[in-house]
Amino acid sequence: MPYSSPTEPQHQALLQAARSAQRAAYAPYSHYQVGAAVLDERGRVHAGCNVENAAYPEGLCAEAAALAAMVLAGSTRAQAVLVVGNGGKNNSAWTTPCGGCRQKLREFGGPDLPILTANPDHIGPLYTLAQLLPESFGPDHLGTLEIRP
Repeated sequence: MPYSSPTEPQHQALLQAARSAQRAAYAPYSHYQVGAAVLDERGRVHAGCNVENAAYPEGLCAEAAALAAMVLAGSTRAQAVLVVGNGGKNNSAWTTPCGGCRQKLREFGGPDLPILTANPDHIGPLYTLAQLLPESFGPDHLGTLEIRP
């Protein structure tokens, strides 16, 4: 399925949702708040934030939370993702999905899925999922899973 970059209104909706989600993140241990927003196949935006846990591996990433919100709303296809984080000294590094979230995104989007980045003040680079997760394994490899529209 070919993807295109979100329209300007969609981009702004993703940005607003992800920035709002970042402010709501629960990160008492790392203090690294992340927000994410997913644009689904119906043009709806679903947001999520990271939720940390004292048992560190039990936390939830923002991208996973946004995907869960999308599935709960009845969608199974991501059209674009925007991730907001404060990376590096003076926000000089862009936050991209972790390896596990890249694989989770692959479940709901193809290699050309646009992954946009931002921080609280600026828009960052745009990547495709293939750039972040080259030669990925997805549902299409199994040949048995039909993604519902």
